Amino acid sequence: MDTFLLQSAIYLVAAVIAVPIAMRLGLGSVLGYLMAGVAVSPIIDWAGSETSELQHYAEFGVVMMLFIIGLELTPKTLWDMRKRLLGLGGAQIVFTLGAVAGIAMMFGFDWRQGFAIGAIFAMSSTAIVLQTLSERGLMQLEGGRSAFAVLLAQDIAIIPILALIPLLAFYNPEPHDPILLGAVPDWAAPIIILSAIAAVIAAGRFLARPLFRFIHQAHLRELYTATALGIVTGVALLMTMVGLSPALGTFIAGVVLANTEFRHELESSIEPFKGLLLGLFFITVGAGINLAALFSEPFLILGLTLLMMALKFVILYAIAIISKMKGENRWLFSLGLAQAGEFGFVLVALSSRSFIIDQTTASRLLLIIALSMLLTPLAFILYRKIARRLSANGEATEFDEITEQHPVIIAGVGRFGQVVNRLVTSSGFSTTVIDNDLETIEVIRKFGFKSFFGDPSRPDLLHAAGLATAEILVITLDDPVATTRIVSYARSQRPDLHIVARARDRLHVFQLYQAGADQIVREMFDSSLRVGRYVLEKLGLSEFEAHDAEMTFFHMDRGAMADLARLWDPNIPIEENAPYIERAKAMNAEMENVIFSQINRAREKRQAAE
Repeated sequence: MDTFLLQSAIYLVAAVIAVPIAMRLGLGSVLGYLMAGVAVSPIIDWAGSETSELQHYAEFGVVMMLFIIGLELTPKTLWDMRKRLLGLGGAQIVFTLGAVAGIAMMFGFDWRQGFAIGAIFAMSSTAIVLQTLSERGLMQLEGGRSAFAVLLAQDIAIIPILALIPLLAFYNPEPHDPILLGAVPDWAAPIIILSAIAAVIAAGRFLARPLFRFIHQAHLRELYTATALGIVTGVALLMTMVGLSPALGTFIAGVVLANTEFRHELESSIEPFKGLLLGLFFITVGAGINLAALFSEPFLILGLTLLMMALKFVILYAIAIISKMKGENRWLFSLGLAQAGEFGFVLVALSSRSFIIDQTTASRLLLIIALSMLLTPLAFILYRKIARRLSANGEATEFDEITEQHPVIIAGVGRFGQVVNRLVTSSGFSTTVIDNDLETIEVIRKFGFKSFFGDPSRPDLLHAAGLATAEILVITLDDPVATTRIVSYARSQRPDLHIVARARDRLHVFQLYQAGADQIVREMFDSSLRVGRYVLEKLGLSEFEAHDAEMTFFHMDRGAMADLARLWDPNIPIEENAPYIERAKAMNAEMENVIFSQINRAREKRQAAE
């Protein structure tokens, strides 16, 4: 227990330090976790701990991630993905396995060893790729969706591969572990596996609703968390007992539960545990890199790692061309999946236990897998640079072709932009709506609202939407950085354009003011004023008095924002900006005096009238 707590404390402290630094440098959280693992590896060795001890717990983060992904995919959505699963996923696995096996045989390995090494490198990292795609908002792109389909196909393919590898042993393999807790005949294995999957589907279909209704009666939040964890751990245990991947089992459970009304409750209960354990998993991967073995033959290991990633990239890029992906999606798909994955660790261990590969080869393979995972965030950074260059050159992507131009352009049609669009169109005016969330676009299209799928921060799409002739540009995105970038670009292209922008908070207001927005709306400002008005009415003010106080606050605060924006300096923290603080204090005092005097006058008039 002491060793376990020591490891946990070291890893958590390293994550708290390394991840914010990596995020600030634009490297992403995954690379931050991996770097933290590499940094603490000598400390763990000094403490006499084994990384594998904690990695067993950390790998449960991957299981939870697949469960949450399953919750986001209804069976219909999964069926709609069948072409990508069989086409893209099947092609990637077959071609990569064959190419790696062929190269391995050229270096002196026999066909059994070649098959095992090919299967190891055919897998990609579900944990790193999905985390990065979600973190950077790339899942809605065609390249992101195709990458997810390939990862899912790999998770399914791991089942027959795990069954095949022991059969490739040079001599009679040692007796394998029983499928269940007690030994069963080999002919019964398929029946047991199918029965386990059927049990998961049946339980999700018929028992989930009664169970959650029963839990709901207690009105205790922690019971929902306990139930969600119980479902995940129970399914994972069942899948492990029958020899299946626990991640695949929980994914199936998530898909089954995706159509229930408790989907969001399950997701919110699991999410904190998933994020923490997944981060811990990345740290253990970094800490598991054998630096001594790496430094003993660095050029060989690094060269083989780059060769493997280059080979996978070429195969994936060819598949992307054949499947008619365009522009940046080819690069996202190819660079995103070019690494080896966490299932490779499992396959290396199994191949070594089955005497297919020797310990020296196994050690090298583990280093190559870990290094490729460590290089993956850098591959995504390379993709981002390529995507920007392609965007600047105006190369075609999978985005919709914008065929209409109207006086009003609305960038973003989430819960904020939908209200704006409905009000404007209901008043008889036409709008051109762009959003980069495909699911949202598909939903509002069903309600009859014309919209286009595309990234509104891209200059070519803004021009296609009619930036040169539009009268008003409305930006309602929930991404402050993208909003500011769009305002700045649009103002540089159209000094006469009227720009209305949504702001996250006061600091974002100042940024948008400097970027050139004409009207800036804080996303919570108006609704907060309404809440304050209701409170004043409940405290005894008349409806008129409360409304008058609300409007006075509104106009005075809006008027003062321009003064504060001129005093704001992005290079100086607000708490150190003396002129800004003095103006804010004066504004608050002035506002308090005006509103208080206003209310007193209204009360005096009311009392006189009575």
